[in-house]
Amino acid sequence: MNDETVKAGLVVLGAGPGGYAAAFRAADMGLAVTLVDLEAHPGGVCLHRGCIPSKALLHVAGLLRETRTAETMGLRFGPPEIDLARLRDWKDAVVNRLTGALGDLRTKRGIAHFRGRGRLTGPRSLDVALVDGGRRTLTFDHAILATGSRPADIPNVTIDSPRVMDSTRALALEEIPARLLIIGGGVIGLELGSVYAALGSRVTVVEATPGLLPGADRDLVRVVARALGERIPEIHLETRVDALEVRGEGLVAHLRDKAGVPRQVDFDRALVAVGRRPNSDALGLEAAGVTTDARGLVTVDGQLRTSQPHIFAIGDLTPGPMLAHKASHQARVAVEAIAGQKSHFEPNAIPAVCYTDPELAWAGLTETAARERNIPCKAVRFPWAASGRAQALERPEGLTKLVVDPASERILGLGLVGRGAGDLIAEGVLAMEMGATVRDLAETIHPHPTLSETLMEAAEVFYGHCAHYYTPKRAGDPKPPIP
Repeated sequence: MNDETVKAGLVVLGAGPGGYAAAFRAADMGLAVTLVDLEAHPGGVCLHRGCIPSKALLHVAGLLRETRTAETMGLRFGPPEIDLARLRDWKDAVVNRLTGALGDLRTKRGIAHFRGRGRLTGPRSLDVALVDGGRRTLTFDHAILATGSRPADIPNVTIDSPRVMDSTRALALEEIPARLLIIGGGVIGLELGSVYAALGSRVTVVEATPGLLPGADRDLVRVVARALGERIPEIHLETRVDALEVRGEGLVAHLRDKAGVPRQVDFDRALVAVGRRPNSDALGLEAAGVTTDARGLVTVDGQLRTSQPHIFAIGDLTPGPMLAHKASHQARVAVEAIAGQKSHFEPNAIPAVCYTDPELAWAGLTETAARERNIPCKAVRFPWAASGRAQALERPEGLTKLVVDPASERILGLGLVGRGAGDLIAEGVLAMEMGATVRDLAETIHPHPTLSETLMEAAEVFYGHCAHYYTPKRAGDPKPPIP
């Protein structure tokens, strides 16, 4: 039936990591929940076309790298044969298993689902254009906006060609181009560049800023840059793309370096990975009286309430890093606020991870930010070359870094680069959330030999008594713990 009006208690618009987490949490708390999303199953961009498929392909890239470097350990493998169609099917099967499971969880919780595109028509009404051509009007008591973000375009450079991809198309693995241009040296560009380089593309990365992975400390980024340089030899910093031109069966990129010198380079395909922008422009926010800032981000308070107190916004629609785990955490806060609980979004640290090989992860205050803001800090490092586990894995290139308040000895920030850094970062995040000191970390017994003990050893470096890494004593160094 078209144009039917449905009364809903809580409407969640968007079913990504924030949206489905909010819907599931609310249902578990006994609220009547209606979920509106274009996909048949929950998951959003992250699960359908982002985090999960990209990590599956990065796992494949890691396997390829390990087979090629195993000769160091006395193992020889023949050249790998890549069945692209089977690889696509495997990657899609991973996604389908997870999305199907989420669909089952939605059904078990009794959550109503309207598959379509929603647009606010007033402070308490939502028009839904259903994928089957029908329409519904939903009226609600509360709403949570969780529509996420989409790839950003290159300013002043637009081209409509299948040879110019965004991250979604790149993950479809339509082909492995011989020559691939990656525009953007951030997380998405480097992750997908690593995948295509492992599969056989000659990859060139162009980044407009002076460094890769802005936001992370440069000493950690240098480790990633050195490793990527072996697989992606063409990385051009402070270089801009003036235009992309389709020519024959390929592309011509018009590049300009920091000195203003132009040049033209031929490629088969290009991937645009210059960031993401919030999906707020088509939500009908003005009709609902919901305000945004100049970047299109929804203005929210500590409980994620918008300028309309009964409407909440979470995830990539809100200020801060565009990360799935931020959205999931905000989902809990928003639902608890709707239920009348005193819940606030006030994390001490939100971890960020680049899943290249090696991985880079950081959380809390970086050393760079501390110096820029004149915040007193002491940065200590434990090189993985001194780790028995890293040496046994033939992965000694890593580094664990702590940023510490020298007066209180509280841990202000943490950075890791190396194999499995994304898994190791959580201990540091917990330490910062608990207000732990570097002494707490140093005195916590870690299993040996593991990569996790590099956090303990970095804490011991702070006191100048690390067993596996010698640091000369200096006047004013903290005293080591006394049993």
